[in-house]
Amino acid sequence: MPGFGWKKGLFIIFIVLLISSPALSVDKATALRIANLIEKHKQDIIDIRRFIHMNPELGNREFETSKLVSSKLLSLDMEVRSEIAKTGVVGLLRGKHEGITIGMRADMDALPIEEQTGLAYESLNKGIMHACGHDIHTSIALGAAIVLNEMRDMVKGNIKFIFQPAEEGAPPGEEGGASLMIKQGVLKNPPVGAIIGMHVWPEAETGEVLISPGTIFAGSDTFKITIKGKSSHGAQPHKGIDAVYIASQVVVSIHSMVSRTVDPVDPAVVTIGKISGGSRPNIIADEVTMEGTVRTLNQNTQERIKQLIERIVISNTQPFGASYVYTYHKGTSPLYNHPDLTAILRPSLVNAVGQNNVRSFPPQMVAEDFSEYSERLPGFYFLLGVKPAWKTSVHPLHSSQFNPDENCIPIGIKVLCHLLLDCLDYQAQFENDNE
Repeated sequence: MPGFGWKKGLFIIFIVLLISSPALSVDKATALRIANLIEKHKQDIIDIRRFIHMNPELGNREFETSKLVSSKLLSLDMEVRSEIAKTGVVGLLRGKHEGITIGMRADMDALPIEEQTGLAYESLNKGIMHACGHDIHTSIALGAAIVLNEMRDMVKGNIKFIFQPAEEGAPPGEEGGASLMIKQGVLKNPPVGAIIGMHVWPEAETGEVLISPGTIFAGSDTFKITIKGKSSHGAQPHKGIDAVYIASQVVVSIHSMVSRTVDPVDPAVVTIGKISGGSRPNIIADEVTMEGTVRTLNQNTQERIKQLIERIVISNTQPFGASYVYTYHKGTSPLYNHPDLTAILRPSLVNAVGQNNVRSFPPQMVAEDFSEYSERLPGFYFLLGVKPAWKTSVHPLHSSQFNPDENCIPIGIKVLCHLLLDCLDYQAQFENDNE
């Protein structure tokens, strides 16, 4: 029959894809069970979120948050380890059936921002606020732990709930965050095979989930430059070495560097956000210090920009006889979403929130230390919409008026339950097929 050959080939390919695609373990009955359990515990979880929001704590200082999380996990008869990476908490839920261990990471720290939302549950800690939604993340993860604890009979393996401190960075002179959690064994005993993370996103509507394979968030480094000149009277600039003038040339050169030295299709951002120097308006400054950040989606570009900045400093200080001190701190790496894991879990998201509510998004220049986990094992990171549908816009992350829609909490719990159950079930199917 003419043309049958290629049609038969497509049919075979379709069958292969169908067989190899994961059968979702969360069927209608299981989805209803999840929904009923979420409804049962919803108000308690919202109350937990509001308590955490009222009592925000900075990185490596999440003492009360850590106690709250530990107590909730212990009440579920989980294996709980606390004081990991100073204030981190890990809860291990062992399912009824044998299988691998999947990790779920939620960050707990707040920001040094004075809250201006006017909420009834506004921050009680002056100058500290959950302006990045980590109170939401912690509450959603606890909610998923509470729900899945009542569904252990369906858990084919283990779920390790990782509550991490200091995602926003540790205090000066301290170590913290994901790197310290990993160093202290959070991915071991039992070993974690894959890990899931999430972040609230005010640019998406409540109910929407944003995903993308590959690199999705930028790596983030910081640098500090001190220009050392020579002071003199402001009326006799030729007798000094003007650190302010040299610093201004460095700033202009650095800000124009990316547009003329980095491939336009390889996004990079360099920002100098702090500069200080001088003592009086009529004295040539002998020292100026500036600090900035580098954001890139490519680790090779990260290293190249580090070198380019120093070249700029050298070329602007040497002609005037000035000296400099340049320090560059490697921060987080670009966050990479494992493409295969993303493809496997996408149907779970569609099953949880509907096809129209699962959207793709382009890479963003914000940074996240979840990249420390996804550098070491397959990771899946998604964004959860928190903008009410009736609003055209909401205040952004890190704003003193950031106020995410609490209706995202039960949605986030549902999404996590679907993802974790399906991911474990898919791995169980894969192992059974290869025995």
